Amino acid sequence: MAKQPPKTSMVLTPHQIVYRPLVTEKGVHKATRQNRYAFEVSPLATKPQIKHAIEELFNVKVLAVATQNRAGKSRRYRAKAGVTKAWKKAVVKLGGEYKIDFF
Repeated sequence: MAKQPPKTSMVLTPHQIVYRPLVTEKGVHKATRQNRYAFEVSPLATKPQIKHAIEELFNVKVLAVATQNRAGKSRRYRAKAGVTKAWKKAVVKLGGEYKIDFF
């Protein structure tokens, strides 16, 4: 099981919650067909905080938020072993008339 982030009462601003959009082939497909967009978000952020941040940053109406805690993986480069960072992914579903344009 992945390590859970510590619980905190720290107040995060929208720019501290949403790190970057995840523009992938699968993500673009979901955006065009299902109006769902993926973002890398802070591991400390909750679903209501993510919803508020996306609505404030992109001026859209969010209907639902799904989150995934992605575990870090062990990687090697030549003789050195390392671990990629663990991160949190959020997939938000927007209302029918709203779109987010990344390009």
